[in-house]
Amino acid sequence: MSNNSDPLFNRYADMDFSDAKPVTEIPALAQLQAAQGGKSRITIRVDNDTLAIFKARAEMSNGNYQTFMNEALKQFAQGVTLSDVVRETIRQELHNHP
Repeated sequence: MSNNSDPLFNRYADMDFSDAKPVTEIPALAQLQAAQGGKSRITIRVDNDTLAIFKARAEMSNGNYQTFMNEALKQFAQGVTLSDVVRETIRQELHNHP
């Protein structure tokens, strides 16, 4: 970690964490971590246009843009294409409206 990447770096730079315990050894923290659903906090740079699209979509559906981005990344990682999503949506709509 450097002071360029974290605005709180200077505040904690001189602290000694050598005797720190892992989260698994502190029941309250372990429970909190488990409740987070296995997600990791990361920092990522995203094009402004891309972020605006996800935020607009989230606002239209009263959702969370981070949830939409996570789902899009998951679908991409699983090899799901836009055409797959469109086909499935059409199938569902045809099935719901005989």
